[in-house]
Amino acid sequence: MPGDDLFAERLRKVEKLRAEGVPVYQIDFSPSASIAEARARAGGGAEDAVSVAGRIMRLRPQGGAAFADLEDESGRMQIWLRADHMGDAYRIVGSLDLGDIVGVAGTLTKTRRGEPSVLADSATLLVKALHPPPEKFHGLQDQETRSRKRYLDLLSSEDSRRHFATRTTILRSLRRTLDSRGFLEVETPILQTIAGGGAAVPFMAHWNALHTDVYLRIAIELHLKRLLVGGYARVYEIGRVFRNEGLSPRHNPEFTLLEAYQAYATYDDMRVLTEALVVDAASAAGPQPQTDDAGEPPCENPMLRRFAGRTIDLTPPYAARRMADLIEEQLGVDVVDRWDDMYRVARELGVDVPAGHGPGAVMLEIYEQLVEPAISDPTFVLDYPAEVSPLARKRKDDPRFVERFELVVAGRELANAFSELNDPIDQRRRFAEQAAMRAAGDDEIPPIDEDFLEALEVGMPPAGGLGVGVDRLVQLLTGAGSIRDVLLFPTMRPQHRTAIAHEPLAHESPSERAEEG
Repeated sequence: MPGDDLFAERLRKVEKLRAEGVPVYQIDFSPSASIAEARARAGGGAEDAVSVAGRIMRLRPQGGAAFADLEDESGRMQIWLRADHMGDAYRIVGSLDLGDIVGVAGTLTKTRRGEPSVLADSATLLVKALHPPPEKFHGLQDQETRSRKRYLDLLSSEDSRRHFATRTTILRSLRRTLDSRGFLEVETPILQTIAGGGAAVPFMAHWNALHTDVYLRIAIELHLKRLLVGGYARVYEIGRVFRNEGLSPRHNPEFTLLEAYQAYATYDDMRVLTEALVVDAASAAGPQPQTDDAGEPPCENPMLRRFAGRTIDLTPPYAARRMADLIEEQLGVDVVDRWDDMYRVARELGVDVPAGHGPGAVMLEIYEQLVEPAISDPTFVLDYPAEVSPLARKRKDDPRFVERFELVVAGRELANAFSELNDPIDQRRRFAEQAAMRAAGDDEIPPIDEDFLEALEVGMPPAGGLGVGVDRLVQLLTGAGSIRDVLLFPTMRPQHRTAIAHEPLAHESPSERAEEG
């Protein structure tokens, strides 16, 4: 195979260099400037000595000279290697390949065409790459390879590197918004004896030293509420949670969740906080840089986003609508009036509902199947059925519903918040109802968490709580089509390990045939 021949040829070069006493993997080089800094200084007038390091992304020998494009995280720059200038040091050039990492010391200059360059005095091989980098003009075209071998995607695509840098910018913005409002960032256990705070099948692990099973958390909620009991007023955590489910463009079993809790707040206060988090993150991320699938140019307004084939306006204030009202407006059915006849309503609407659901769960199925997908711009959907919200406080005017909202954008849930239930007697009653569902075979329902109930019995102040799906927020703000596109290393189906296979290297385009000379 061609790839095997390339690999063997590079191995031969490694052996030859070692035989000549030339190190091929070393650390003794300290660049004095990044590529971007060197480019900015080039052509400033007086000769300016510099040392830079990076990966060779283009290499073009020309008789007694060679031109290389060296790339680091900050950018790319031309390196000019001349035998008459480097003397014996030029011998290393014949052993260089695309993908090698080298350090170059020399003088900043510009070519006749005005290209910022480093005229090399010496070149040091720091890492010999045994595989070439991916094709440099179009990057990796195969989505599976891009996700499975993210390092190749990042090597070949500046857009991908910028895309994931935007994720970091968004995370910083979330922390900045919460910190500015007096929230304390904390860390809580990932391994738990009871995976509570949500409805999902957990991943299990075994604690050998104590001969007991533990679970990867499915939510952060119950430990943060314990901190409210302990006297903290505002706490948050951004961390990984794990749910033992399948893979899809919207779901990854391991994902990042932001949860925040505020004493003496309600879900109305959480609406204000949620809106601020989204708006601040959109402003920090800036306009989407890419042209969307419809060929429309990016908008300079960071509040306007192209996502899932829609133009989304994130400009506040966001609409707030009761779930029951949305159902009535879109489907013409007053579900509150027909509460005791909800199964018949579902049949009339063609909604398939599993057996054993109560009216609230049936109402939620109707909403999620027929109403939620049509919601486009940010909308706070208020007042969920109590039956499907065991940790939220019931409404005083109608205990069939709770003070809960989800922020829905482009038909997808982005955030979930409650006025938190702090009545330990009511909480025990609701946990007992869930325990009956677990006994009937619902393995997404966790066992009763007695320690959490004891904490509530000590006394938790009234509070509002919020959860934001960070990966979904990043999807929205970057326009990514799949959750895999916003995770550096998404969960992938196992495959047999094979040798790295790259798409072919492209020849140089006319525009890239050097700025040489």
